[in-house]
Amino acid sequence: MANVVVVGSQWGDEGKGKIVDWLSERADVVVRFQGGHNAGHTLVIDGKVYKLSLLPSGVVRPGKLSIIGNGVVFDPHAFVSELAKLRAEGVDVKPDRLKIAENTALILSLHGELDRMREAKAAKGTKIGTTGRGIGPAYEDRVGRRAIRIMDLADPATLPAKVDRLLAHHNPLRRGLGEAECDPQTILDELTSVADKVLPYMDRVWKVLDDHRRAGKRILFEGAQGTLLDIDHGTYPFVTSSNTVAGQAAAGSGVGPSAIDYVLGITKAYTTRVGEGPFPTEQQNEVGEFLGTRGHEFGVVTGRKRRCGWFDAVLVRQAVAVNGIKGIALTKLDVLDGLEEIKVCVGYLLDGEVIDYLPASQGAQARVEPVYETLEGWSGTTAGARSWNDLPAQAVKYVRYIEELIGAPVALLSTSPERDDTILVTDPFQD
Repeated sequence: MANVVVVGSQWGDEGKGKIVDWLSERADVVVRFQGGHNAGHTLVIDGKVYKLSLLPSGVVRPGKLSIIGNGVVFDPHAFVSELAKLRAEGVDVKPDRLKIAENTALILSLHGELDRMREAKAAKGTKIGTTGRGIGPAYEDRVGRRAIRIMDLADPATLPAKVDRLLAHHNPLRRGLGEAECDPQTILDELTSVADKVLPYMDRVWKVLDDHRRAGKRILFEGAQGTLLDIDHGTYPFVTSSNTVAGQAAAGSGVGPSAIDYVLGITKAYTTRVGEGPFPTEQQNEVGEFLGTRGHEFGVVTGRKRRCGWFDAVLVRQAVAVNGIKGIALTKLDVLDGLEEIKVCVGYLLDGEVIDYLPASQGAQARVEPVYETLEGWSGTTAGARSWNDLPAQAVKYVRYIEELIGAPVALLSTSPERDDTILVTDPFQD
């Protein structure tokens, strides 16, 4: 039985929520291993829509253990709010079904404030396009070894000194931005008010996962965002603040790399991104409007309109290599229904030379121009297809061409938001 890591192979928003939910029926444990509550996942189950931002997708499915790993930055108030929202929707998540790693760093109100201050005061051309939820500043404190972690809530006597250490960094930043300093008591009250609601979920996640792995349980590791938003391998500096690639599943949850058997890359049949930064195949025209409207391309958490463009095989091929992707789940093929022709980026033109990779340099990323191949579209529909025989011939040709370009096979093909509208080619858990 395989343990599976699910990652986005583009800039996120590839439809991971549905695929993770579809796979979670076959898993025993579902693990979030990075990101924060800026990562929206939409699940459609029996016609009912669930929108999650922090909690693993497995929480809406009875009998599954869900885990928030140490690689996540954790907003306790957002967590309590999301639990309450789910409870109102008929899903009551108890501590026996959800565990949070004891060494997970917290997102506090001052992190969100700093995030928004920086974006508001950033000079033209330097905005990152963050969600303003404090993800980046929380990761900074984690790496700077001044973060407050969940386990600290269990020892309130130590909190004042830890808050003072944290504010010794933050208050000078706030002064420099022309903002009022943060009062230590405000942070202490913020922490103590939520401690009793969070601590019952705390556990030694590395040990829980090790026990389940040794017992032969299937573990599904769920990533947030996408490969091109990785802090090291993405379109830096227009990236998120964590490693989003498959290797982070091990470090961000406390399992060894040998526990990972299969990496599934979620891949949209076209390309989107949110926020600032380079986007070689972006279509700021009627094609982009068509894809955005047909694909309902708005952020789950923020509602922000996504930028849309043609499929970029260069980026996905690079993501396949960086993540060790064995197969992809191709999503939203139905959005392309009705287009007379479809373009696919097969290379880049950089300073007069054709290249087959995305340069690491910010300047070079801004200068690359896509090299396209044009394919015939299809007039039939792929929406709701559950077998290859249900697909128009040109749609099958499009899928096969993508496989050839990126060097990875399609393991699953998604043809609508409904979880059952999925064509299974290879079961990652049986690979």
